[in-house]
Amino acid sequence: MARISVERAHGLGKQVAREKADKLAQKLADQYGLQPQWAGDTLNLKRSGVKGAVHVGDESIRIDVELGMLMSAMSGTIKAEIEKALDKALA
Repeated sequence: MARISVERAHGLGKQVAREKADKLAQKLADQYGLQPQWAGDTLNLKRSGVKGAVHVGDESIRIDVELGMLMSAMSGTIKAEIEKALDKALA
C-alpha cells in the first residue's frame, strides 16, 4: 500500500478554495470513477483500490491518498498528476 500527500498554500479564502476543490473532485470523479462526498471541510474520495481526502483550510489545501496493492506501482505517476491538477485548480 502506498500513501501520497500533497499540500499547497493558497490565499483564496476557505469558501473559494472549497469551490475549487469541488470542481477538481468532479473532474476526478468523471475521469477515474471516484465518488466524492463532503464531510465538513473535508472532501472524501473513494473507489476500488483508492481512498483519499481533500482537506480545505483557510490557507492551504492538502490531498491525502491511500493506494491499494495494484495501484501502488503507479504512485509516482499518480502523485505527479495530483500535483499538476491541484496547481492548475488553484491558479
